[in-house]
Amino acid sequence: MTKIYTKLSWQGSKKFLLVIAFGAFISTLQSYKPHSSFINENGIQVKTIKCYPNPAISFVNFEFLVDFVSRDYSLNVYSFTGKKMYGTTITSSKVTLTFTNEFYRGIYVYQLRDKAGKIIETGKFQVVR
Repeated sequence: MTKIYTKLSWQGSKKFLLVIAFGAFISTLQSYKPHSSFINENGIQVKTIKCYPNPAISFVNFEFLVDFVSRDYSLNVYSFTGKKMYGTTITSSKVTLTFTNEFYRGIYVYQLRDKAGKIIETGKFQVVR
């Protein structure tokens, strides 16, 4: 009985920790504020990244405004559990991410960051393998 209880207790603890980590991740996304230079003259936020196809099967493309190519911006992709899956410095106006076997079916979050690490834009895409 003790072994069963300990095993069930540990599984419950793992689930609890996962829920806490997920909550922290979501609160970080919700506290995101757009960079002020990407608000147009009418006060509307301008999207700086185009992500397609969404949902994706074997690859996803990211297209950036030309302004980002020479500014040392980076693109990072995270799994829904917060694991960093991909990272690159922006060197052209289009980046194609081809999925490896580590990309399972699910939701992934991408972040565009400046050289100081500040989040410029964030978004999500779905993989439907």
